[in-house]
Amino acid sequence: MRHVEQVMGTAVSIEAASDLIPGVVAWLHEVDARFSTYKEDSEVNRFQRRSLALSDISDDLRHVLDACADLWKFTGGYFDAYAAGPLDPSGYVKGWSVEVASRRLVEAGSTRHFINAGGDIRAVGGPWRVGIRHPWEAGQLCWVLSITDGAVATSGVYERGAHVWNPRTGAPATGLRSVTVTGPDLAVADAYATAALAMGEQGIGWLAERVTDGYESAVVTDDGRAFTSAGLPLAE
Repeated sequence: MRHVEQVMGTAVSIEAASDLIPGVVAWLHEVDARFSTYKEDSEVNRFQRRSLALSDISDDLRHVLDACADLWKFTGGYFDAYAAGPLDPSGYVKGWSVEVASRRLVEAGSTRHFINAGGDIRAVGGPWRVGIRHPWEAGQLCWVLSITDGAVATSGVYERGAHVWNPRTGAPATGLRSVTVTGPDLAVADAYATAALAMGEQGIGWLAERVTDGYESAVVTDDGRAFTSAGLPLAE
């Protein structure tokens, strides 16, 4: 069964056994209520305002804060939940929430499912074909991937404009138009795509070093050049 839910500011498409979908939907709304930077009473905003002490935060928020701190160190500061000023862990939360949803589906007995949260994808039991949108031609594709059990995350400036910031310059990121990362964990893939976009063209080399950890990539620069890692799972 396929179900589309409006949550976390995007359309989330879920393909799974019908009896398992309500649990996924409930979890995503729980995440939205807790982590939305647009909801005044969300846990992340209450923590940001210091009306909620560190000792009183949920285990989920503690995990997200720790993960963002680790990613900040690992990416040399380019993945920064404070890049735009106030705390905004959205660059990690969406991928993490879908990864958790997929893990829960597997624990519930699902052997085949597909979740697409605005381009952040977690697939199990494929092969599933995933098209990567051309960054200038909305109706065209740059690549088609074949995913059996894994994640696909894409970060780009062609839909939302300059929404990723270079924390070292304090200005919108430039140099890369689109970054796609595949790998075993969607939360990590999503964070890597965001960090590389923030880095600009040096992100191409940085992503190449992630191959040893199982993360492949496809990148389009602002001037139209395309780069892919050797193991990118292209469909035949």
